[in-house]
Amino acid sequence: MDMELAGAELKAVLNRLRRAQGQIAGVIRMIEEGRDCEEVVTQLAAASRALDRAGFAIIATGLQQCLTDVETGRKNGEGVDQMRARLEKLFLSLA
Repeated sequence: MDMELAGAELKAVLNRLRRAQGQIAGVIRMIEEGRDCEEVVTQLAAASRALDRAGFAIIATGLQQCLTDVETGRKNGEGVDQMRARLEKLFLSLA
């Protein structure tokens, strides 16, 4: 199942991933500097949320594409139940 992100969707996902990348770099610096544990955990939680949101955006795009594939009859040799199971597995991997 190939997922294609269109212009605005791609930009939003990339922005979230870049934000998470910056936050993770910040966490590393904070640990190296011996910063307060609460500050480190807060920053780490923010990075985790950014990654989760990027993942959910990608999965939502996949769901939309799968629905379109089913509606137009393009299933790429994969049945509806198989697509649903694969997407459910992806979704649960972020839970």
